[in-house]
Amino acid sequence: MYNLSDEERRIYESLSIPIALFQYIDEKPIILLVSDGFCNLKNIKRDELFPFMTANMFGFVHPDDAVNLLRAGEAFARRESPFDIIYRSRINGDSEYHTFHSMGNWQTMADGTEVAFVQFNDMTNGMHKVSKMTEEYEIFSKDQFYCDHVTGLKNVRYFQEHGEEFANEIRSVKAVPMLIYTDVVSMQSYNRQFGYTKGDDLLKLIADILKDLFPDALIVRGNDDHFILLTKYMDEQFLYPVFETINYKIKTQAFGTTSGIQSGVCSMAKGVDTVEALGRAKYVLKEIANNLNKTFCIYTYETYEKYWQQRYIIETFDEALEKGWIKIYYQCIMNIKTGNACYLEALARWVDPERGIFTPAMFIPVLEKHHLLHKLDLYMVEQMCKEVELRRGINLPLLPVSINFSAQDFDYVDIVPAINNILEKYNVPKKRLVIELTEQDVAKATDKFKKQIKEIRDNGYKLWIDDFGSGYSSLNVFSQFEFDLVKFDLELLRNLEANNGANRLILKAMVDVAKKLGLQTLAEGMENEEHLQFLEEIGCEMAQGYYFYTPESFEYIDFKLKSGNPMIGCDYVDELDMFTEPADKKER
Repeated sequence: MYNLSDEERRIYESLSIPIALFQYIDEKPIILLVSDGFCNLKNIKRDELFPFMTANMFGFVHPDDAVNLLRAGEAFARRESPFDIIYRSRINGDSEYHTFHSMGNWQTMADGTEVAFVQFNDMTNGMHKVSKMTEEYEIFSKDQFYCDHVTGLKNVRYFQEHGEEFANEIRSVKAVPMLIYTDVVSMQSYNRQFGYTKGDDLLKLIADILKDLFPDALIVRGNDDHFILLTKYMDEQFLYPVFETINYKIKTQAFGTTSGIQSGVCSMAKGVDTVEALGRAKYVLKEIANNLNKTFCIYTYETYEKYWQQRYIIETFDEALEKGWIKIYYQCIMNIKTGNACYLEALARWVDPERGIFTPAMFIPVLEKHHLLHKLDLYMVEQMCKEVELRRGINLPLLPVSINFSAQDFDYVDIVPAINNILEKYNVPKKRLVIELTEQDVAKATDKFKKQIKEIRDNGYKLWIDDFGSGYSSLNVFSQFEFDLVKFDLELLRNLEANNGANRLILKAMVDVAKKLGLQTLAEGMENEEHLQFLEEIGCEMAQGYYFYTPESFEYIDFKLKSGNPMIGCDYVDELDMFTEPADKKER
């Protein structure tokens, strides 16, 4: 049964309009409350009325009309017809029957419960009174229909029906409308910690603060913990102190600890309507959702381009895989002792026929957001396998290829069997593939992920830990899992002199620890001779970076060799054979 708040009960019971609130439970009408107007109409006190109506809902109704009234109520409860009926009923203390006209409609309350609001009019006193009360009730119903019961603000229904009208009023005074979409940060956590009553109090507080700082705006309570504002355009310089003030007031006046609100902002210039502006504001709000240092973000042309680029990536991703637009670019890894290449890393590049090259930074975060990385990573394995014979055909040395996998992959696919199937399909031995996992992913591995990490090495694959030292570093990962190699994050090498050369000490210490643990070491970001000399001094075994080799596609490598460019020197790791071996030689 719907539990009316004290404030709701006070408001409804004090109405002079004769109304009663019902909830139908198991197809039976349960009375929730009646207004003062209803008590006056029936000439009975509220504490006397409830026991009587609970025991006999139709006790005042004329026996000949009771059945019709009951049927009308049942049809109304089943949503088969509106409740609009004329019947005869007595008033307490009066033996005469009066003619009543009752009308009802459904209202959705704050928690989603549907409650029937029924108005009662005594037609015996004259049609002029009926007309007046009907008009009052329609105004009341309309207000309730457009009102948010928690904050007292207009609700989403009102915004949908009248938002564009309000925006046009702003345009009529030669101003540009602006839409602001806000989100209360960690509202669910606030409710869990302090309770839903205090959560409602927080929403009321925010509503009052918004009304105070945006006195001329249309302010709407959106779904859950969101607010929508329509106001005149303000630039970023003006908005910044406004939002800072809002959050200061929220944090200092709220019952419990809260981070305040974050907002997406969209100008409605150049024919942008409220629907489009709301979508754009929601989009930029999502862009800053995890950055608590940023209180708002304004939708700009750059965000517009980014949004449509992301849409394009998602909508054409399957086509890109099918048509081979996503290509492998190989970057050699250098054996510092010999100066030769000893491994290749496979890097993805999206070569789009319409939009040119998408770098990994452009499409991988989008695929991760939409949980599609497993499709990309398995595609990379298959493309690598397909290119084995092609690389053999141009007499390239056969070096193992490392491919990066995401922790997300292991949530959607049983990765090891999937990789095994691909390699078996193309008759490629497991020693040709190295699997890389980032330290960030390994550090927060689930039990399911941990099990699959173990299966990687149990199935004969080499396992490398990537991006070590990128900010999540914990040597504890080496006590939980067995790795073959640790790859140090490129920022360590690029910033050797930062903080009085702290990274020099850090890299040397990590190389020493890795060696004691029996791990090989590889440093990313080698861009000059100084980097190479330093890595050689501290005993790092391998390096990767533009100083040694830039990523290149198979097609470009083939072109260079056919143009007479010399082949880079290569080591044959683990006594791997070369592509110059007989093509029919079977590997096991």
